[in-house]
Order: sequence, then structure tokens, then C-alpha cells
Amino acid sequence: MDTRTTERHLDASRLESLLESAGLLSSSLQLDDQLRHLMRTIMGRLLISRAVIALYDAGDSTLRVALARGVPSLKPGTEFDPAEAASLQLPHSTPIGDPERPLGILAIGAPARGELDHAEREFLSALLSLGAASIANARDHDSVIRTNKALDQKIQELRALLDLVRGLAATIDPDEVAQLLMLTLSGRWAVRRHALFTWKPNQPPIARIKGLEHWDLEAWRQKLEGADTPQRDGDFLLFRIPSGDGMTGLVALGPRPANLPFTAAYQEFGMGLIAQASVALDNAWHFRDTLVRQQLEKELTLAASIQLDLFPKSLPVLIHTDLAARNRQARQVGGDYYDAIPIGAPGTETTHLLCVADISGKGISASLLMANIQATLRALLAAHPTTVELAVRSNDLLWASTPNNKYATAIFVRYDPVSGACEYVNAGHCDGIVLRASGDVEMLGTTGMPIGLFPKRAYESAAFSLGAGDTLLLYSDGVPDACTVDDREFSVDRSIDVLRANAHRSAVEIQDAIFSAIDDFVEGAPQFDDITVMVIKRTS
Repeated sequence: MDTRTTERHLDASRLESLLESAGLLSSSLQLDDQLRHLMRTIMGRLLISRAVIALYDAGDSTLRVALARGVPSLKPGTEFDPAEAASLQLPHSTPIGDPERPLGILAIGAPARGELDHAEREFLSALLSLGAASIANARDHDSVIRTNKALDQKIQELRALLDLVRGLAATIDPDEVAQLLMLTLSGRWAVRRHALFTWKPNQPPIARIKGLEHWDLEAWRQKLEGADTPQRDGDFLLFRIPSGDGMTGLVALGPRPANLPFTAAYQEFGMGLIAQASVALDNAWHFRDTLVRQQLEKELTLAASIQLDLFPKSLPVLIHTDLAARNRQARQVGGDYYDAIPIGAPGTETTHLLCVADISGKGISASLLMANIQATLRALLAAHPTTVELAVRSNDLLWASTPNNKYATAIFVRYDPVSGACEYVNAGHCDGIVLRASGDVEMLGTTGMPIGLFPKRAYESAAFSLGAGDTLLLYSDGVPDACTVDDREFSVDRSIDVLRANAHRSAVEIQDAIFSAIDDFVEGAPQFDDITVMVIKRTS
């Protein structure tokens, strides 16, 4: 083959390579794909072993490494100085795009067969021209995606703010305000460790704590005194709850999943939510101060009479089963509820729905919601639904018939006294505890959201069985959350210890032992939440 034939062959080959590159570059809007293809084509075509593609930051003159091969010292994202290219054995540098305003620079090592000839330089220039257009398109595409993500983030934040404002407008209870705020913040950023504290003069303090065993409230207060922005304390981000010119509380949020950062935009959003809740807290405290005592007493008396009639007068007698339940309210009217409802005609061998629920709020509103839940469960059970169907329909009915700030956590256990077979749904409630006769413990964890909080929620069920000597404990959060004066919690672990120590006793004795253990632990500290305990012991 003569020289002219060889040159024509090489020209055709280069043209074919350029056409293939044009097709590949136009087929993707991903910048990484564009750069990798350029790098592969250049290194393979020119037979080089070292190459770097560096791009200028958008709107900036900083040149940063985008992709490097054969130069271990250059990492993506680091600044690149073309003047140092020769010392890195990258003697050939070519602008990417318009030489007057290039998108970046390609720096390559010496080809294996010597210096670049004229045809290879033309090929490289043509390829980089194609690449420049594709890189610009990919960057524009990335910019649009980032803009859309930022817009979507703002829309989600506005929705969260609107939902919170609606919930706050529907309540005059400071505890509910605090709960709505923490549900919004923890749900928005998926933080599992968080706390809220208030110290409004002449008002009962509020403390809502999740996932924390130790904290220094006074140190947190000192960090926030006089600060206009959130402050960091280790893994926690601290927000002040403002009131006038002072501070009446604080919010502490633990780390986000995978240690994602709390960006400046997130911090600003959190301050906005807390500012709304602060106004609602002030309004709720003002209402509490100005509410006529006699009117409040009448409401509580009415609510107490309603609530008393809602608890079962007696628990059913079931074959092979020892059943006991007890509720002790923190106030005249509480928010806990328990029941044992036959699924079908009552009888000792009839399958029953065992239920413990914790209704949001206190007073007559909680009593009315309790009545609503009881009526809903009894009406639905007449159709013999599955446990999942019961939870789904109860959730939708309660959401449609109650304000947005009214909901309930609940655990439903479908229990067959003949076989001991059980199926449960845990709607955001405390984990049920199964103590086996062997001493082993199984936890009945959450399988869905609280009922009445959001519409059209999905729930899952799980099955288990109670054998002879096994004990099931259902309870409200007043059990593990019972606190001493220095805020030490009774905890689930202590509940299990008491259950195990009294496993040989009757259901009523186990129930009473739990209440006694709580009272001994808190050492006279006031009860701040309702306590409900249901014990189901399999006798044979």
C-alpha cells in the first residue's frame, strides 16, 4: 500500500471516528458520559497513556479537573494550573471550544509513536469542537435539573409550612403545638433524634424528646442566648424559640441520615417553621391564662363522663386466656383508650380485636375522638374485615371526620383464643412486647402511620402466635416515658424486666406490678401522660 493510499485510509478512519463520536455525544446529556467518551476516543486514537480534561467553573475563571487518566496526583474537583502541565508530563494542551472563551482545556501526554502530526492535531481540534457543544448542552441540562430540584424543594417547603399553619390554627393546646412542630421538622428531614424544650414563665414547661439519653439543656440555652441564627453542638443543630425580644424555648435536631448537611436554606426554612409555632405557642399560653376556670371544669366533667362510658365495663372471658387491662389518666380527662371487641357473636371461643390507642390532645376533643374511634371499630368489625382493612378504613374515616390536628396511634391485635393465632397492625404506636414462656422477647414494631393523620395510607400486618405460658403486653407511651424529676425515663427495657420477673403471675398481677414499678421508679414525680396497660397471658 503506497503513502497516498495510507493517508486516505487514515483520513477515512478519522472521519469515521468523528462521526461515531458525534453520534455518541449527542445521544446523552450526562456530563460524565460526555467526558468519558472524549477521553476514551482521544487516548485510544492517539495512543497516549496520560490525559486530563479540566473545565472552568460556571461564571468563574477557576479551572478544575473534571476527569484524569494516568495522573494519580490529579483528583476530580481540584484546581488545575496549565502552567504545571509540562511538569506532569502533559506537554500538549488544547482549548475545548472557542479559544477566546474556552469551556476548558485538554492536556495530554506524548503519543507512543512520537509527536502529534498535522492530521492528528486537526482530528483533535475537530473532536474537541464536537465535544464543546455536547459539554455545553450537558451543563445546561444539569443547570435545568438543579433549578427544578431547587424549585421542587421550595414547593415542598411551602406545603409543609402550609400544613403546619393549618394544624396550628386548629389547636389551642401548647403540647399539641409542640408535637405538630416536631412531627413536621423530624418528618421533613428524617431525623431520629430530636428534642423541644420550653420555659415560658408561669406556664408548665414542655419537653418532647425522641432518641436522646443525655443532653445539657443549660449549655444549649447558653449557646443560643443572643444568637440570631441556628447554632451547632456536635451532631445537633439548635434553634431558638423566640417570644418578643427573648427566648422561651429551643429545638435540637440530631444528624440527618447519611450525615447529610443542614444547608443554609434548610436552616432558614426551619427558622420559619419555628417562628410560626412560636406565635401559636404564645397564643395557646395566652388562651390558657384567660380561660374561665368554671367553664374548663364543666368541659372536663363532661369529657370525663363521656370517656368513662367508653372504656369496657369488663373484659371478656376467653378460653385459654387470662386477660387484664387498666388505664390511669394524668389529668381528669385523658387521651388513652383500650378495648376488647368480639369479631362476631360474643363467646369464650370468639376471635376478638384487642386494641390500645393514644389519642392526640386532651379534654372533650380527645373524648369525642375516642368515641369516634370506638364507634368506627365496632361498625367496621361487623363486616369481619382483615386487620389491614380495619386499619385502612379506620384511618380514612377518622381523617375525613376530624380536624387535621386530631389523630391517634394504635395497635390492633386480632386474637383467636382457641388456637392462640394472632395478627397485628401497629399504627405508629409503641412496640407490643411478646414474652415467650422460654424467656425470649419479640417486639411488635410499627407497620404504618398513625390513624387519621393522612388519608389513603397503606398498612401492613404481621402474624404471630401465643403458646402456653406466653404473655403479650400492649401499652401506651405513658409507660416507657414515665419520668423522674431529673428526666430519667422508665423505658421499654424496664418494662420487659418487670414483665419477665412476674411472668409466673396472673395477668392482673402482672398489670399491677408494672404500675407499681413505675411508681417506685419516678419516686413521686408527677404523672405527665396517661398510662394504659393490657396484658394477655396464654394459659394453655
